[in-house]
Amino acid sequence: MRVLFVTNPFKAHLYAQVPLAWAFRAAGHEVCVAGPPEVAEAIAHCGLPGVSIGAEMPPLQERVAGFEAPEGPCDPRGDRTGKSVQSDYGWGDPHIELRDFTLGVHQVFFPDAMTDDLVGFARSWLPDLVIWDSSAFPGAVAAQVVGAAHARFILSVDRVAQVRSACRAAGFDSVGDPLRDWLQPILQRYGRDFDETTVLGQWTIAPTPRWIWQPDGVHYLPMRSVPFNGPATTPRWVYEPPARKRVCITQGISHRDAGIGGVASVGDLFKAVADLDIEVIATFNAQQLGSTSAIPDNVRVVDFVPFTSLLPTCSAIVHDGGVGSFATALENAVPQIIVPHDSKVEKWWGPVAMGDGLESRGAGVYAANGHSLTPDILRDSLKLVLEDPSFAANAARLRTEMRGMPTPSDVVPALEKLTADHRGSRP
Repeated sequence: MRVLFVTNPFKAHLYAQVPLAWAFRAAGHEVCVAGPPEVAEAIAHCGLPGVSIGAEMPPLQERVAGFEAPEGPCDPRGDRTGKSVQSDYGWGDPHIELRDFTLGVHQVFFPDAMTDDLVGFARSWLPDLVIWDSSAFPGAVAAQVVGAAHARFILSVDRVAQVRSACRAAGFDSVGDPLRDWLQPILQRYGRDFDETTVLGQWTIAPTPRWIWQPDGVHYLPMRSVPFNGPATTPRWVYEPPARKRVCITQGISHRDAGIGGVASVGDLFKAVADLDIEVIATFNAQQLGSTSAIPDNVRVVDFVPFTSLLPTCSAIVHDGGVGSFATALENAVPQIIVPHDSKVEKWWGPVAMGDGLESRGAGVYAANGHSLTPDILRDSLKLVLEDPSFAANAARLRTEMRGMPTPSDVVPALEKLTADHRGSRP
């Protein structure tokens, strides 16, 4: 059968889909990956057939900076304590949060012309199954237009289902449904109707540990996350045994590429580790370093290094809750210190649930939200996970649990059956 993957403009989202795409290829299926122009080169470097959808747009950083999110309270507990809990998301008015999310995805990621372009490609290629990133709603539209089965691919917490459930409970009657308002007119132009599968898929592929918070009422298909960092050459020094405990500090590549703020101060991160007897690998580029003048002697700054090579040598990792960092740390039983973004758009995609989940299982620390982090908080968090052997032991236990989940190759037969059951009639 033919399987079309649809990603959004972030490479991390693309890379999360790649192992499943290759599992389909290894099973003999045709695969194509579609995404906005800014990820076209990254798709090509994954070795998979791909197409660019839509016209070139201004750089992602400019589009993100030009987006004005609706105002509204979102995190009462985190505002008071510096930490958050996933169930607080949308506490004040979930309709504001859903409108915020919808406007951002529509205006910044997928203007209508891009959806029409994807539909045009789907009509010519005729996929049997469309697997779309949980923000890539044009994938659901294209699938419905051509009668293909379709599934969402979530990276972590199912934030869309969570806030949508809260909106349904509060009622759409008086405020409307922004996702329906966006997608229904497009579907009607193609003779199709909006329904809840346009938003939540016919089912949802979930490459997350079972302890990551998820809402009820969604058909999830669990799958083990297999980390993929994209094409890269690993520096030889990575493989040399470190003389001291090695710690990685990162703020991810997706947020760096988009210029999304709300992260902890790089200067504060460096102050926290300067007097510790550890070797620090900090993956920051010149823009992230900014005016930071003093880099401690125990810190090596690199723009990028593949975590699949680096993390097996690390005793801990400090990160913002990025899915690639999280999955690779789990795969290598590395204790994690999570410092989520303060941006409400970012923190609820998974960092909060990751931090709370790791901390409750003794495999990591939810140190603080980005702007609440201080050098003392981070230093104490690092000393705790490095000096208490239970953190490494619990991280090893979580790795064992994760390795018991179905691999991408294991879930292909289930996806074949679901496709046969859900595929509609061709127009």
